[in-house]
Amino acid sequence: MTSATHRWQFTRTGGFDQVRLESAADLANLEHLDQKLWAALACPVKGLEFDERTLAMIDSDHDGRVRAPEVIAAVQWCEEHLVDLAALKAGAEALPLAQILATSASGKALLASARQILKDLGKGDAPAISLADVTDTARIFSQTRFNGDGIVPVDAAGDSLTRKVIEEVVACLGPRTDRSGKPGIDRAQLARFFAECKALADWAGKGESDVAIRALGEGTAAAFAAFSAVRAKVDDYFARCRLAAFDGRALAALNRREEEYYAVAASDLTISAQEVAGFPLARIEAGRPLPLAEGLNPAWAAAISALRGTAVEPLLGKGRTSLAAEEWEKISALLRPHAAWQASRPSVAVEPLGLPRVREILAGPSRSAIEQLLAADEALAAEFQAIEQVERLVRYHRDLYRLLCNFVNFSDFYSSDRTAIFQSGTLYLDARACELCVSVNDAGKHAALAGLAKAYLAYCDCTRVTGEKLSIAAAFTGGDSDYLMVGRNGLFYDRKGRDWDATITRLIENPISVRQAFWWPYKKLVRLIDELMAKRAAAKEAESDTKLAATAEGTATLEAKPSAKKIDVGTVAAISVAIAGIGALITTLIGYAAGLFTLPFWKLSLVIFGLMMVVSGPAMLIAWLKLRQRNLGPILDANGWAVNGRVKMNVKFGGSLTSVATLPPGSIPAADPFGEKPSPWPKLIGIVVVVWFVLSFCNSFGWIHALTKEGTAWHEKMGFALGDPAPAPEAPAAAPAPPDAAEPPK
Repeated sequence: MTSATHRWQFTRTGGFDQVRLESAADLANLEHLDQKLWAALACPVKGLEFDERTLAMIDSDHDGRVRAPEVIAAVQWCEEHLVDLAALKAGAEALPLAQILATSASGKALLASARQILKDLGKGDAPAISLADVTDTARIFSQTRFNGDGIVPVDAAGDSLTRKVIEEVVACLGPRTDRSGKPGIDRAQLARFFAECKALADWAGKGESDVAIRALGEGTAAAFAAFSAVRAKVDDYFARCRLAAFDGRALAALNRREEEYYAVAASDLTISAQEVAGFPLARIEAGRPLPLAEGLNPAWAAAISALRGTAVEPLLGKGRTSLAAEEWEKISALLRPHAAWQASRPSVAVEPLGLPRVREILAGPSRSAIEQLLAADEALAAEFQAIEQVERLVRYHRDLYRLLCNFVNFSDFYSSDRTAIFQSGTLYLDARACELCVSVNDAGKHAALAGLAKAYLAYCDCTRVTGEKLSIAAAFTGGDSDYLMVGRNGLFYDRKGRDWDATITRLIENPISVRQAFWWPYKKLVRLIDELMAKRAAAKEAESDTKLAATAEGTATLEAKPSAKKIDVGTVAAISVAIAGIGALITTLIGYAAGLFTLPFWKLSLVIFGLMMVVSGPAMLIAWLKLRQRNLGPILDANGWAVNGRVKMNVKFGGSLTSVATLPPGSIPAADPFGEKPSPWPKLIGIVVVVWFVLSFCNSFGWIHALTKEGTAWHEKMGFALGDPAPAPEAPAAAPAPPDAAEPPK
């Protein structure tokens, strides 16, 4: 709730009450302001015309949204580190060092860090630090060997051996960018690098020391490679032979059919032709050993020869020309430990270094030397971490008050010389400039909520020649909507002054003005008639084109003239009833019209005006109500804001958001050489109608007769008595009859 010791000031703009943030006391007491009086309670970090880095710093929980408690915390943090909170209102780019409050430990650290930054940049005597100074970390740390970020660059090493190892870590695991902008490594990378080196060395050592793994000594690796190359194919051969021994009827199917050889023989063959690689290694027979020289599938001859030289003869003896199934199983068993060892080979990023270099690195002192470099860098973490806090203070000093003017209140939106952070630019379309334009990601999703704003919205897709794309929603609050339609093109200028081609893709129609609403029913009727006529004309044209095409192709046929049908008596009766009904309707309408034209002209005019109001009145009333309900809230809520209340856009303020094209003051329009001369008849007819209405009105009440003393003859002569003649002059009263003389007096 609001503090009892602080008096808040409010302003009413556009029908919306907002708190005023004018003094340091207003900012210091912001936590005591009832949040029901805030203009917004949350806003997104991205998609606003505001420094995204500043919003990310205010967003303490890093969820992509800035909420009211985080804004209050940012103001309180500034109060703890600035001499005067009123300095936020200026929004200056540079922060004077004299404004940093050095009475606390954190303030002293900030001031010392700011001075160190300026000193590193060669600006030791500068009285203020700017955002450009703080963000130029490459220059700040370009001359420093250690900077407290926990990353050691390559050139930080004091000897060539250590430098080479750091380079190899970067090559294998990728670089980490130091604050100086140079590539380097951190402690986690160093630990991973040596862990992978040890894993590779341990795996290789096991293969060298285990006798079972080295069944053939130095030739085990070559034997296993040859064995692995043909293992699946040899297993397939012996499986086929066992199946042939089981049932001789399968022998023909186990050997390829003769027709398959025909297809292969039809093409040019090579000794390793892939056409026969899928055939068995040799001819299948029950219990037949695998030949190692003669009768082999030519596509596998070389691989079987390598198996014979590296594995079969070293294990089974020289001169072997065939291999039995039992002997193949023996070879597989002897090489099985080596296969398991190969399968356990670690997948490490240091593999390209090779085993000898890995063992050399593990045996050397480079790890200890790099760890000492990392420790020296990490020791400066506390000293250099304050740089981020300096950047935070500089950003808050420049941006925080502007955020308050678009969050606690919407003073920037209602200002005539400032633009709100949610306004993305200006759309020029249909001789109008729309200043209320917001960026949108999904037009369909945005329109579902933004339609409640009761504003006329046009969604546009914007593109640039560079290939960039942008979607916006623009509010039209001036002019009319007669020529706003999907597909119309315009030009959009963003806040950086860049121009975009804009095309309307979706419309949310709401009244723009009461004047437009008066004529809307009639325009809608005309538009409906035009559409019906266009559809009928298109249908007739299509029918004509079809007949013309049929005639041109000679496919049209003459149809026989149908025989005349007898007219049904019931049909004749129905037609008679319809004609009688239509006649009665026409008679009734003529009767009403005749009755209307018997009225005086002024009454007839009021009747016609009343009929027009019956048609246009509801539309005008709805427009009047909607124009007073226009609300910015749904437009922003659809973009992720949490607008706290009704941010009204009344008629006058809404009109200021869309400017209609007018000639500049003092301009002299030239005469149009092709323009039509204005006809005087509309004005003359208007004058006649007004004069006629006044005379008819006065005549109905006898005022003209009273003024002219001419009686009704004058009115009939002028033709103004339309059913209500002026009252005739009263006849003089008759003289009383003389008393009867014969009557005796009483």
